[in-house]
This record gives sequence, C-alpha cells and structure tokens, in this order.
Amino acid sequence: MKFPFQNVALIGKRKAPEIAAPLMRLAAFLSSRGVAVVVDSLTAEHLKDSPYPAMSLAEIGRSVDLAVVLGGDGTMLNIARTLSPCNIPLVGVNQGRLGFLTDLTLDNMQDSMAAMLEGKFVIEKRLLITARVLRDNVEVCSDSAFNEVVVHRNSISSMIEFEVRIDGEYLYNQRADGLIVATPTGSTAYAMSAGGPILHPSLDVLELVPISPHTLSNRPIVVKSSSVVEILVHRTADIRLRFDSHTSYDLQLHDKIIVTRHPDTACLLHPAGHSYYHTLREKLLWNQTL
Repeated sequence: MKFPFQNVALIGKRKAPEIAAPLMRLAAFLSSRGVAVVVDSLTAEHLKDSPYPAMSLAEIGRSVDLAVVLGGDGTMLNIARTLSPCNIPLVGVNQGRLGFLTDLTLDNMQDSMAAMLEGKFVIEKRLLITARVLRDNVEVCSDSAFNEVVVHRNSISSMIEFEVRIDGEYLYNQRADGLIVATPTGSTAYAMSAGGPILHPSLDVLELVPISPHTLSNRPIVVKSSSVVEILVHRTADIRLRFDSHTSYDLQLHDKIIVTRHPDTACLLHPAGHSYYHTLREKLLWNQTL
C-alpha cells in the first residue's frame, strides 16, 4: 500500500445513474485536497461533462494508490476480486441496503475521507478463495470469490448428491440443495442465511455450510484456510457452481470442484475507531431493545 494517497480512483455501482451526483461531489472534494482523481470507465458513462480521466479497472490497478467504491456489498465484492492482485486498498461508501463492507455513508464520506488522507484509518486484510472445476482431470473452469463459492441446484428438481473431502480425507456424502464454502467475510452473507456461524474477519478459516441437507446431522463445519476442499458431484440434475453471485458455471456428473485459499488478499480501509462488533450490532439490529 502506497501512502500518502496521491492518485485515487472512484468506482460506482454499475447501471446506477443515481450514483453520479455523490460521486462528483466526492471527486471535487478530493481534487480540492490536491488528489489526482480518475473514474472507472463504466462509471464514467453516467457522468456528464466530467473533467476526470476515465480508466478501465485494469488501468486503475496499475495507476492508483486507493480505490473508493460507491455502491453496495455486491459492488465491493466484484471490485475486490478484480483489484486484489494489485494490492490496492479499498474504501466503501454504502449506496446499497446492508453494507457490511461499505461502512462510509453518503453523509459522512467527505469527513471520513479527509481523515483517511491524513493517515487516520484502520487496515484490514480479508482472504479470498479460488475454485477450479476438473472434468476428466482437465480444468474447465476457474475463478475467485470474496464471499463464497456455492454448489447448488439451478432449478426446482431433486436434491443433488455430492462427496466432500478435506485435504484428501473423506468427510461425508451428502444429499442437499447445495453446499456453501465461505470465507469469514462471506459468513454474514448466504452462509448466515443457511444457518452457518458468523466468523470474525480476522480468522484464518473457511466454513462449509450445507443448504437444506436431507439429514439433520449434516451441520456446518469450520476448517483452516489452508485446507483443500474437494467436492465431487455424484448425481446431477441442473447443478451450477456460483462465485459471489457474479459468475457461474454449469456442472456435469463426476465433475470435481477444488476450493483453496487465493494467494492474494483484499485490503480494506476503515475509519479510525472502526469496530466489527459495532457493525454487527448495527446491520443485524442487535442494538434494538426487546
């Protein structure tokens, strides 16, 4: 991470023209502080008469010291996956609904960014995962995920059947609607909805959460992040592998999915005093009295 931040990219939620006004307001503020501002090329399509250069994400990855993402968690997930190899820190401004990853607001973003430009921030590294699909021992698909990779049935059909191995050791055979392999970041997403535990983002682990398992004894399990998780499809009826809700791949009988820790991490910056437990209380409404 290069500090102080001299070159900052602004990236907005795709297909969201309402992001233009707050983004231009933040761009003008940063420029007034002597920061060189560039805008993601897709975001720039929503801006009229913008004086700021437009760059692709690939160009942003080679050119800036910091990226500010205006959108929801879904936007942040996609940008984090793309920019993680470039080791560019990310700041999230929440324009979505929940906002576990985007902890600045449109109201406080200028004050928060002013403090961050002075070095008042908390650095947090988040792990990512990679999934590869082998078909007849040939890799046919590979992608990364920030939240989770999910094997699931793609339509209303019979349960799918699959085998799971951890570091080569047989764990179980399962009949279910699917299986989630989640990072600690993803533990508050689909995995939480499926009954998995909430994991602190500093933990170096992964969790496996079955989706509506046929046997009640099939429960979520937490394993070390260096584990190699293998999922072998034994029965298929329209099954898909999904990465963070952004990309997916149709699976076939006897496909093997191998999930491992990604070599890169995502670097998130939070305002000084940031507390994960405060975020949980706020987003999950734990601070409401009964």
